[in-house]
Amino acid sequence: MAEGFFRYYLSKYLLNDNHLVKSAGVETHGVNPRAVIVMAELGIDLSSHTSNNLKEYLNESFDYVITVCDNAAKNCPIFPNGGIKLHWPFEDPAGMVGTEDDILDSFRKTRDQIGRTVEAWVKKLV
Repeated sequence: MAEGFFRYYLSKYLLNDNHLVKSAGVETHGVNPRAVIVMAELGIDLSSHTSNNLKEYLNESFDYVITVCDNAAKNCPIFPNGGIKLHWPFEDPAGMVGTEDDILDSFRKTRDQIGRTVEAWVKKLV
């Protein structure tokens, strides 16, 4: 969800696509279909996104490395060519149990928190 918001807000506020956004995890599980559903509610399409392992990017250069869950923050390696490392702790809705409506509501809550955080951060870049 964070990747989707970064792409959306970077193009909205900076008016160009010169910013490269990549998303990866400590483990790959595929893009959660519920994340695709709740982001589509806002007009952000994640259906072509992929689930990548952070090891794929260890030799790349980044201005920022941002972790969005505590597990990633603990297990995210130092990127040799990485920039500033930030941690934004959001609850992972993938572990939520309950009815489908309850689970989707959990995804929406996390989505909205991520969206507000990413938008505020990108606006600071302008």
